[in-house]
Amino acid sequence: MGVEERTDSAGLVERLLSGDRRALARVISKIEREDEETPGIIADIYPETGGALTMGFTGPPGVGKSSIIAKLIELYRQEEKRVGVVSVDPSSPFSKGAILGDRIRLSDHFLDPGVFIRSMGSRGHLGGLAGGSRLAGVAMEAGGCDVVIYETVGVGQGEVEVASATDTVVLCLQPGTGDSVQALKAGVMEIADIFCINKADNPQAKNAASEVRSILEIGHELDPDPWFPPIVMTRGDTGEGVQELKETIAKYRRFLEEDDRLGKRRRAALRDFVVSWATNRLENEMHERLNQEDTEIVEKVYNRELDPISASDLIFKEV
Repeated sequence: MGVEERTDSAGLVERLLSGDRRALARVISKIEREDEETPGIIADIYPETGGALTMGFTGPPGVGKSSIIAKLIELYRQEEKRVGVVSVDPSSPFSKGAILGDRIRLSDHFLDPGVFIRSMGSRGHLGGLAGGSRLAGVAMEAGGCDVVIYETVGVGQGEVEVASATDTVVLCLQPGTGDSVQALKAGVMEIADIFCINKADNPQAKNAASEVRSILEIGHELDPDPWFPPIVMTRGDTGEGVQELKETIAKYRRFLEEDDRLGKRRRAALRDFVVSWATNRLENEMHERLNQEDTEIVEKVYNRELDPISASDLIFKEV
């Protein structure tokens, strides 16, 4: 990186730290593009982070996560807190394209200078949060956001990654769709700190809450934990129950601050992120090496002259 580029980067960081929304947007764009300036920018802004309330909302598509988040933003704005939202939409693992529909659903807050919303594609990342999405949240925090909300791709086998990115995980379910069973199969039940049954006006809402509670009680008996995840009933269309959800999130934050639970959670999360970032870089380099230089290795594997494990060892040692 040249001196002139570094100077421009330093100016961008300075504006970001002063709360400049355009600077924040530019930094996130650089993160998305994997710009060569990104590592230096993250190194400069990272010391200014760590104080925000971070939460992740996950759950099946169509459950109403965006509607709940929109109502939650209103409540935080009434307290004059600045809010950042990283809304991760599913994207094709082939084209890397995404619909970014959450940008439409959260449009009511776009003109509010105290709210910054960024939709990002998951780029085929099964965990719901690509590394760039997490760095976008870091940038929002450095830019002055008091609350950072991640909304992730719908429930899947790798969805549990959201737990390592935030201090609080809210799992949203809706009645009458078998969501609780699906969530149990996907392993998300065990990482949720708070359960939210949305569309509480549905006649089956109470039954859904009872079903979730039964599953939680079984898990609690097998592995007792001082925090028993509460179940909050909400309606994203009217905002009913969202105040209670906000108070429950605050209650869980206070619980984490006891006995350094928050510190332990964050250390574990950062360890996972560092390993994940290094792993992704290694994977990308190996793909690049195979695509550009080592097609003959693939041919050898195809012709049964070399086995896949030996081939991977060769590439790994080279990288």
